[in-house]
Amino acid sequence: MVIPLLALIFVAVLFVLSSRAQQTGASFILAVVAAGLVIFWVRELHRMSSSEEQKMMPESEKRDWIYDLIKNESEMVFVAEVPGPEEQINVRFTSGILRIKGGQNFAKDVQIEASTEMGISDYKYRNGVLTIKLQKI
Repeated sequence: MVIPLLALIFVAVLFVLSSRAQQTGASFILAVVAAGLVIFWVRELHRMSSSEEQKMMPESEKRDWIYDLIKNESEMVFVAEVPGPEEQINVRFTSGILRIKGGQNFAKDVQIEASTEMGISDYKYRNGVLTIKLQKI
């Protein structure tokens, strides 16, 4: 809201300066062109600053996250790439939702079907790959 107000004040100052010059209409036309350019660049700067905020999203949220779920009769194995050191990896399984947290603000929830009677029996994290075994309780 402040930026359009500043552009409006700039246009008013240009108009006053051009009217005091007591020249032909050319100075007024130049003032209008200058004001149009100021408004254009203010909008461009605003658009660029908002797109910069989107670029600052973590890499894990920019790209699609791919995982593999291998189902068997008595167990499931979940395998996915998760960023971060091992001490930052946190895995929970409640109400059919597998919650995975890792480094670099990584957090994902995965809905696992037919899993009300299952629980985590083991999980391993090596070289950025998380492997979780879910077995029937």
